[in-house]
Amino acid sequence: MANNGLSKTEKKVAFSLASVFGLRMMGLFMIMPVFALYGQHLEGFSPLWVGIAIGAYGLTQAALQIPMGILSDKYGRKPIILIGLLVFALGSLVAANADTIYGVVAGRAIQGMGAIAAAVLALAADLTRDEQRTKVMAVIGMCIGFSFALSLLVGPIVAQHLGLSGIFAITAGLAVLGMIIVQVLVPNPISQAPKGDTVATPTKLKAMLKDPQLFRLDAGIFILHLVLTAVFVALPLDLVDAGLIKEKHWMLYFPAFVAAFILMVPLIIIGVKKKNTKATFQVALMIMMVALGAMALFSNNLMVLSIAVVLFFTGFNYLEASLPSLIAKFCPVGDKGSAMGVYSTSQFLGAFCGGLLGGGAYQLVGAEGVFAVALVLMAIWLFLTLGMENPVLLKSYTLEATVEGKEQAREMATQLSQLAGVAEAIVVLEEKVAYLKVDEHFDLREARAVLGSVS
Repeated sequence: MANNGLSKTEKKVAFSLASVFGLRMMGLFMIMPVFALYGQHLEGFSPLWVGIAIGAYGLTQAALQIPMGILSDKYGRKPIILIGLLVFALGSLVAANADTIYGVVAGRAIQGMGAIAAAVLALAADLTRDEQRTKVMAVIGMCIGFSFALSLLVGPIVAQHLGLSGIFAITAGLAVLGMIIVQVLVPNPISQAPKGDTVATPTKLKAMLKDPQLFRLDAGIFILHLVLTAVFVALPLDLVDAGLIKEKHWMLYFPAFVAAFILMVPLIIIGVKKKNTKATFQVALMIMMVALGAMALFSNNLMVLSIAVVLFFTGFNYLEASLPSLIAKFCPVGDKGSAMGVYSTSQFLGAFCGGLLGGGAYQLVGAEGVFAVALVLMAIWLFLTLGMENPVLLKSYTLEATVEGKEQAREMATQLSQLAGVAEAIVVLEEKVAYLKVDEHFDLREARAVLGSVS
């Protein structure tokens, strides 16, 4: 099998799992730009409960993300994914039939209980070769970004014609479509990828939190999604106050997201060319801070708000795309699953806290207060990045190891560490696998010779 591109099966895996992920995330995102506007008929409606309803899925996602990944390791990826999608569909139906905002909160919380992110990424790892795994994960990541952009377009249009209940009904339908894709299009894995690459190990979670570089990134994704959710509690109401009727909000959001995606590209190119990810990262943070400052100071000026939305998404898109790859670069070799488990939990917990904070702040101090609090949080994140290191550009490999005992595993790890280009090496006896981080001087054939693998 050629190593220079995705095989036919890997392409099928990438696009089918990306579709499943994208459909589910679109279902979660569609209410963000419209709930504060179209939920006002619900009994118990208030800005605080709007925030709780928007962010409720994050709490259950955060609580169940790692356990669902572990269950997928025990009972199989596809059964857990199917159960998660079914739970997500049921939560959508509960929200669709709710007459009170509390019913919507319950439905959103149930949606979050279908926490399939870890299982989907683990299945993607199971079905792809190590050297192609990054490409498959990138396709899934791009699809999530596209689903978010599409939700900003589709959400307001669907809400205009079918109301909130229509959005939740469509969301349930998307979950069912996802289940069909999993059953019909996603291949069945013959073997599982090594646990270190995919599923979080509970005993290692504390170590992940103690790592200063990983902690900065976990705190960052927490703040990023807290700010995103809080902003979408206040921004739709603010845009109406500034003169943009709710039926036309999609005409701002979608072009703004596309423009932001184009503006993000130079940031990526500069970061790669200068080999200074930290500086580019900080520039993206400052762009978001400028946007939030403009939102707070010019909340009644539609033109300024529109420019601020473009800037906000420019910074957000860059940071959202950069953080997972930085986690992979900074995490200890063989611990990517645990590092990503903590990262995902932080992300969803941030969404819940953002809803709570955004709703509470709007109720107390209005939209300007929400944007000001978000600006302060971004400033805290910027301060945290001062101690951030530029990641060394290393490539990761996961290779089979014909190893029978602890002594042999130690000897293999020692020999691998001495090879040219190997920065870090670990051999895990229980998984019969070697995890390597290497630079451009690494020779894969030499490593395979040490491991006794068939080249």
